[in-house]
Amino acid sequence: MDTIKDMYQKAEAERESKIVPSAFSVALWKHKGEEGALIPLLQAAQTQYSYIPESAIHRISAVTDIPASEIYGVVTFYTQFKLTPPGKYIIRVCDGTACHVNGSMTILNVITGILDVEVDETTKDGLFTLQPVACLGCCSLAPVMMIGDETYGRLNPGTIKNILKAYSENESNN
Repeated sequence: MDTIKDMYQKAEAERESKIVPSAFSVALWKHKGEEGALIPLLQAAQTQYSYIPESAIHRISAVTDIPASEIYGVVTFYTQFKLTPPGKYIIRVCDGTACHVNGSMTILNVITGILDVEVDETTKDGLFTLQPVACLGCCSLAPVMMIGDETYGRLNPGTIKNILKAYSENESNN
């Protein structure tokens, strides 16, 4: 018959066996000491956190022996990397040819005015991040934007106000 101590040790071993390391931790281990590992490690961190937190930069620095200041230089050089967390909803405004010709810059300006943010910024409440994109592949609906996975086409200033208002109201109700 198991003692309390035996049962505790078994439970603890079972609990520990269920711990799964994060993809970022696996990447750190996989690339430890490897030449040219910085970009893959930064990509793994961004995938894990949706941005690159300071703690990830320091962990990467420890694994690669690259000073954190150099890593910050790489992160700020490449536009794919973000140092701040994105909003709950990413607004992607298409600026492909069809959208551009049909007023995507007006749409972008309306959104920046409503949300009081610039391109690639997040609203103060953390709800929205605004990003222009080259093409969303919905040319027949131009001008187009996506919020998360939802696509909105044939936009005009009025429809944008209503769409953003609906998202804000939905958040207020939750």
